[in-house]
Amino acid sequence: MSDTDKELWKKRLVFYDELVAKCPAFERKGKTMPYTSANGYMFSLLNKAGELGVRLPKATGEAFIEKHNSGKFTSHGATMRGYVLIPEDLFSKPSLLIELLNEGHKYVMSLPPK
Repeated sequence: MSDTDKELWKKRLVFYDELVAKCPAFERKGKTMPYTSANGYMFSLLNKAGELGVRLPKATGEAFIEKHNSGKFTSHGATMRGYVLIPEDLFSKPSLLIELLNEGHKYVMSLPPK
């Protein structure tokens, strides 16, 4: 990982922590792989490339991908089922990202507990 990549990851980690701190229903977990989880399910993740993925209900995720010209989220070379990739331009809209995190939380809380 280049120094530039490391700097981006550090900035994204700070940003991710700030977003999660504004969501009182859950907290960030993980030391080397930052994520959020509830009810036994992860619902957001910051990968090594500094990309953010959020788990959403299928229809919501498909609509998000189409509206924001995004795609599915990958981490460690694997496509994360049910996760959408948050595009770069949305990092300038923290209130929207907070809504997405809360929606991801609401979704996993609707699933049977693990």
